Amino acid sequence: MHAATRRAIFRRLAAANPEPKTELEHSSPFELLVAVMLSAHTTDKSVNAATRKLFPVANTPEAILALGEEGVKPYLRSVGLYNAKSKNLIGLCRMLVELHGGKVPADRESLEALPGVGRKTANVVLNIIFGETEIAVDTHIFRVANRTGLAPGKTPRAVEDALTASTPEEFKHNAHHWLILHGRYVCTARAPNCPNCLIRDLCEYPEKTAAEKLKEERRSQRAFPGASKTRTFLPQPPRRDSRRPRKGPLRSPLRTRKPHKTAAE
Repeated sequence: MHAATRRAIFRRLAAANPEPKTELEHSSPFELLVAVMLSAHTTDKSVNAATRKLFPVANTPEAILALGEEGVKPYLRSVGLYNAKSKNLIGLCRMLVELHGGKVPADRESLEALPGVGRKTANVVLNIIFGETEIAVDTHIFRVANRTGLAPGKTPRAVEDALTASTPEEFKHNAHHWLILHGRYVCTARAPNCPNCLIRDLCEYPEKTAAEKLKEERRSQRAFPGASKTRTFLPQPPRRDSRRPRKGPLRSPLRTRKPHKTAAE
């Protein structure tokens, strides 16, 4: 993709959303760190549902440590892999208290040393909390970068490096937010909303969804949720009121056997 095209893409995304924000709810660096760690392999909606219950009770490393692993689990049941994440959360809090005075460290090495924290989580924290121009690549950004031609790569790290190298400097800080929101709500995995995409003419995806195909896909999903996971359309299930009524009983009545006559009879 030409550098001018990349700049045009980010210019349009910025015009549509000048101040993008993460959808993970938080009110402190620690809360954001926990929320991002919990968001692996699950949705922001599920994480927010969990932290709305957890944070009013415990929103510091010390308070969560006091709950303990078993005490944390009930709050995280809406989050995928909550058993492993409960263990990681306690380990993370313990390391923050013992090594960092209960504060979120500002360097990548220390962040990635925390249980449950990988490169993506560290990038999000460094970007949002400490203002660094890091680009965290999740499944949405990986898909958008490859599909549009913005920064093709076979691995998340390859895409991250390509985005870091090619994104214009003035757009780097918010690039993560723009791309993740675009992937979550427009350039979706199944039936991307190409007819209403604001970068449709700049995107290099050769299989853009036509308007009629998008409508058909949406009708199929509403009528039969989950039917189009492979982008194929399954027939709608028959309506109950359209089924023909059965004629007669389900089975013939049981025959009663006549009693045998005795010799006296």
